[in-house]
Order: sequence, then structure tokens, then C-alpha cells
Amino acid sequence: MIVHHLGLALGGRPAASFAERLMVPVSNDTLLRVVRRRARLPAETLSVVGIDDFAWRRNHRYGTIVCDLERRRTVMLFPDREPATSEAWLRHHPLIAIVARDHGGGYGEAAAKALPDTQQVADRWHLMENASRAFFDAVRKSMRQIRSVVGATVINPELLTSAERLQYEGYLRREETNAAVMALFKDGSSIKCIVKRTGLSRGMVRSIVRGQRSDVFRTRQSSLEEQLPWLEAQWDAGERNAAALWRAMRAQGFHGSLRVVSEWATRRRRAEQADAETLMRVPSARTIARLMTGGRDKLSKAETVIVAAIKQGLPQLVSARELIADFHQMIRSKTIAAMTPWLERAAESLVASFCNGVRKDEAAVHAAITSPWSNGQTEGQITRLKLVKRQMYGRGKMDLLQARLIGAS
Repeated sequence: MIVHHLGLALGGRPAASFAERLMVPVSNDTLLRVVRRRARLPAETLSVVGIDDFAWRRNHRYGTIVCDLERRRTVMLFPDREPATSEAWLRHHPLIAIVARDHGGGYGEAAAKALPDTQQVADRWHLMENASRAFFDAVRKSMRQIRSVVGATVINPELLTSAERLQYEGYLRREETNAAVMALFKDGSSIKCIVKRTGLSRGMVRSIVRGQRSDVFRTRQSSLEEQLPWLEAQWDAGERNAAALWRAMRAQGFHGSLRVVSEWATRRRRAEQADAETLMRVPSARTIARLMTGGRDKLSKAETVIVAAIKQGLPQLVSARELIADFHQMIRSKTIAAMTPWLERAAESLVASFCNGVRKDEAAVHAAITSPWSNGQTEGQITRLKLVKRQMYGRGKMDLLQARLIGAS
């Protein structure tokens, strides 16, 4: 029994090492054989399940996990995420009354075909994340109009920092590629044909055609993220010398260069001026989406001017932001009565594609708002699955991974 539990908890080689300390000599192969031999699928009748995919290898190969939401345990793993696989398994469990799954169509279609009378529940977190993504996409598609209303259709390179100038030069190169792809697309070429003729990836061509590749400045994770609260406090206290700030940060354990701090100080100083020249540098779409959805009291003077110009020049973008905020509030407050008027308002907005997706899956979205069940527990089981998989360095086969997950529940 102890050999079995060691294999479940630690796997092969780590369990063998620990067993040796417990004076229980056993090889790693024996441990894994015991785990496999004692593996048993749960025999309880299932009535409420959650189903979602997990990555064997991200962007390449995915599997499927099924969880018993009532007993909080994993009940089955599949080596793929094909709807037919899930459909076949669901047909063998006709007593399932509720299926919680994400907003994607694959598992919903499988459940509808296998168990047409079963209630489906869309995952609330994914609904809110998809809504936020819809607003971000609306901002990305509106970047040319945003630059126009802010008065920044022409970038003045003299106002840019060194890092921003490099990004701007990359933007000019991207614009040449964008123009070539759009010329082919307007001539009637399909995305597949453009990919063959240009050698670009399908994802890149699709993003160009959809107008999602026009950002001038694209934000990246900064080494200053953890230091920003301290930097802001020092700046508000009157310390404006970048070199002095950098030396103080080095004493606190910061490993970044002086250049990073100097460029932050330059941007911070310009943000307080809010004149016509500083507005020539428009933030990225992600930054604009954050500025429009965050609190006005947290914006600098220049950011406030930019947001005000966007609101005045692009009322349809403001309407899209309000629609997404209303959708989030609908889910938080569980007010299903607001769904129908929301769909009518959103149908002609910049987030119409998200609205269409909600309308096609309206029953599951209704259930997500009113039902106590969600797929959050399944997401937690996926996190546990990733831990077990990485303990085995990603080399554990399906039967062993399933035996460890189910046996330890």
C-alpha cells in the first residue's frame, strides 16, 4: 500500500529515492507498475460534469479532461479534443444532467448531439475574458481612427526615446508588409493564396486582413514592473533625477540598467506636459484599452487628454466599452433580464462578433448567469494535471497520468 501511495504522490524516480530513506527498497519501474496495476476508473453515477481541454504541448497537441463537479475529482482523460471522442463518452453516461464547459463550440456540439436534454453551462470566467478581448479587438481595429482624432497621424521621431524609435522603425517595416498583403486581398486573393505567395504565416495574414496589426508601439513586460509603485512615490515626492533613482533601486536589489530608468523618467516627465507635441506619440491598443476601462483618477494629464479626444472623436468605441462593462456587470450581479436588451444594443456595435457568439450559445450563457455550477473547478484540476505531468518531465503516457490523477483524488 505504501508503495502505491508513494507512486501516486511522487511518480517513479523521486518516489524510489524517498522509499530508500524509508527503508523500503523498490525501483522506480516497480512503483509505476504498481500505480498502473491498481488504477481504477470511478464507478459512481455522474450527474454534473465539467469538460475542458489541456495542452500536451501548447499550440501543437491537446487532450481533454472530464471532472465530476459534485465529488470534485477527475474521472477521465482523452488523448485529443475531438468532439467525436467526447460525444462517444457522453453517450455512455446518459444520466448526466449538467455539462459545464467553455464558450468554444466543440464540447457544446458534442454534448448537444450525445445528450440533447442536458443543460449546458458556459464558463463565467471565459465569458468575461472573451468580452474583454472583444473590446481590445475593437480598439485594435480602430487604431487608425484613434491616431487621426488624437492628431497623431504623423509620428515625430525626435520626440521618441531610443526604444520607441526602434519600435517605430519596425512599425514602418510592418506597414510595407501590411500594404502588400492588403493589395493582394483587395484583388480577390484568398488567405491561403496570400500565404503561398508571400511566405507569411496564416495567422499573420489573417491578422493583417482583419486590421489587427497596425499598432505603432507594442508594450512588453518591463523589468520595472515590481518597482513602479516605489518609483511613482519617489516621483511624487519630488525626486526627478533618473540616475539617483537608479542608484537607490540598485541598493534595493534592482538588476536593470540606468537606461531603463532614464527612459521611464523621460516618459513620466512628458506625460505631465500634455501639449500638442506629446500627443504625437499614441499608446498601443492594449494601453488605450486599459486607459478607457480604468479609473479616471489614475490617469496622468496627457493620458486624460488622449482619452477625452478618443471619447469625443469615436463615440462608437465608447459605446463598445459601455456594452462590455454592462455584460460584466450582468454576470457579476446575475441579472438575466438584461440579456435581451443587451443583445439588441450590441448587435450593431463594434463588439457585434462577440454578441453573435453569445446569441448562438444563448442557452448556455443564460445558465452561466443563473446556475451555481461553473467550470472553475475543472480549471483547477487542469492546474493539478500540469503539476503531475511536469513531475514526470512530460514523458508520462496517458494511462499513467490518468492513474495518478484519479488514484490521488
